[in-house]
Amino acid sequence: MTVTVPGVLSVRGADTQSLPLVFDSPHSGTDYPADFDHAADPLTLRHAEDTHVADLWSGAVAAGAVLLEAHFPRSYVDANRAPDDMDPAQIEGSYPGALNPTVKSSLGIGLCWTRVPPGGEPLYARQLSADEVAARVARYHRPYQSRLRALLDEGHARWGAVWHINCHSMQEVASAMSTQARGTPRPDFVLGDRDGASCEPDLTETVRAFLSARGYSVAVNDPYKGMELIRANGDPARRRHSMQIEVNRKLYMDEDTRAPNAGYDTLKACFDALSLHLSDYVASRLERTTAE
Repeated sequence: MTVTVPGVLSVRGADTQSLPLVFDSPHSGTDYPADFDHAADPLTLRHAEDTHVADLWSGAVAAGAVLLEAHFPRSYVDANRAPDDMDPAQIEGSYPGALNPTVKSSLGIGLCWTRVPPGGEPLYARQLSADEVAARVARYHRPYQSRLRALLDEGHARWGAVWHINCHSMQEVASAMSTQARGTPRPDFVLGDRDGASCEPDLTETVRAFLSARGYSVAVNDPYKGMELIRANGDPARRRHSMQIEVNRKLYMDEDTRAPNAGYDTLKACFDALSLHLSDYVASRLERTTAE
C-alpha cells in the first residue's frame, strides 16, 4: 500500500514493514508547483533533481523496509536542509523566525535554492518574499521532515532501534555550485555518516564492502558527509542510525536528458540486492541485542 499526500510525499511499505529499516529519497521529486515562478530553463533546472532515485530504491519495500519519497523538487524547497538555512539577504521582507545560513546557502543551494546548476546562474528574476519561503516550509518541507521522523520513531518504538538510509544522487563531476573545484570527478558512490556521528561504524562498513565487492569505487565522507536529515535523526547512542548514500548519475542516466541509460537496470538490481543485504544486517543486529 502507498500512502500519498499529493504533490508532497508518498510512503510505501508501511503496511508490510518487517524490520526497523527506513529509506528516504528527499530530492527525487518532479512535481513542480504552479507558483514556482522561476526564471530558469526548465531542463537545466532539472539538474538539481536526484531523478529516478526513489524508483532505483523501490526494491527496499520487498525487503521489508519502508520507503519515503518527496514529490516536490528540491530547488523549490529542500527537504534535506534545516528550516533556517537561508540567507536573510536572499529574501524580501521580514522572515518569521531567525535564519542561520550555512555554506549551502552561500552556494545558492540552501533551504530555497537561488542558483541553477551546473553553472550557478540566478534561479529567479527577483527575490523570494518571506511569505513565499514560509509557505513552502509549511506546505512541503515540514511535512516531509515530520513524516520521516514519525517513521523512524515508530520503528524505534516497535523494535527498540532503527536504521535509516538517506538516498541521493550526485553529478558525475563537481559543478560551479559545489564545495569542490568545478570539474572534479566523483567516485561511483559516496557514503556519509558525518564522520561516524550519525550511525554505528558497522553500518557504513557493510555498505562500503558490499559495493566495493561489486567493483564500484566508494568514498566515505568525501565530499559528502551527510546533511540535515541524518544530522537530525542519527543518534547511535540511542540506537538510531542514519547514513547517506550518494550514487553517481553516470551509472544510471543521461544527465542532460534525465533519461535512464544502459546501466539503469544493473544499478537497480544492485540496490535490490543491497536492500536485502541491509535487511539481513538489521535482523542480525536485532538478534544480537536480544541475545545480550
